[in-house]
Amino acid sequence: MKLTQRTYQSDRDYWNIRTFLREVLLANDRREIAWPLYRWDYWRWHVNENILKFNLSAAVFMWETADGRLAAVLHPDGAGEAFLQVHPAFRCLELEVAMLSAAEMQFATTQADGRQRLVVWAHEYDHVRQDVLKRRGYAKGNDPEYQRRREMSQPLPAVPTPTGYRLRALRDVGEHPARSWLAWKTFHPDASDATYAGWEWYANVQRAPLYRRDLDLVAVIPNGAFAAFCTLWYDDVTHTAAFEPVGTHPEHRRRGLAKALMAEGLRRVRDLGATRCTVGSYSEAAGALYASLGFTAYDVCEPWVKEW
Repeated sequence: MKLTQRTYQSDRDYWNIRTFLREVLLANDRREIAWPLYRWDYWRWHVNENILKFNLSAAVFMWETADGRLAAVLHPDGAGEAFLQVHPAFRCLELEVAMLSAAEMQFATTQADGRQRLVVWAHEYDHVRQDVLKRRGYAKGNDPEYQRRREMSQPLPAVPTPTGYRLRALRDVGEHPARSWLAWKTFHPDASDATYAGWEWYANVQRAPLYRRDLDLVAVIPNGAFAAFCTLWYDDVTHTAAFEPVGTHPEHRRRGLAKALMAEGLRRVRDLGATRCTVGSYSEAAGALYASLGFTAYDVCEPWVKEW
């Protein structure tokens, strides 16, 4: 079938891509062969809006049928990366080659020595894509993503709240500064506080269509300060939920806070109707935590690197 390539044009494309990703997730038995919906929302409203600031018309490419049905989407995550989202009904060698050619032209970054570099992500069992990548000069890189999942029919673990802490949902905008500061100290523990960029970015996270404040959870100490957090995203069309992100302030680690928050989150999305929950990880420590909560099944998405 002949497909037409074009660039992202308007918010209408944003909503069409959301519909497309739902269709692809369901067609793939809810395995994350392509991005799940929450990740597209999170990338659009946080990663890109607050950090990368890509011009979407120059960063998102779409392949459509003659009658306008979306068949594939190409976009970055960070600079120098490419993600190929393809509906299984349209998977073919010709489309893979076309998307990789576009990615190499649009997303490769220039290194200090003048060479170009691109990272393309592929699942470990996607032999079609891997074969194309090898023939185009890519080599498998390090630090794959472990896409963990658990069925919500499994019993939920009974995890006590550590003594001295209280678990609850984030409140109104007045708590954005505390929530933002906690994220900063969690993910940048060695950075100078002078480089902290403020809290206004969190309003963009809440603009994502799947965001729910009752699924944005925090652990609070008696003086009101935040010690840990986890945010869940629930899609009531596919009945899937996901954790992104999960974190604990360095001064409050190894006390079971992340596990307690995640257990509370699992209870909440189960009660909303979730039948599957997912979480991604890159480290063994995170993987052990998630496995202890029933996230024992997983797929592996691997980075493939080319320099030229």
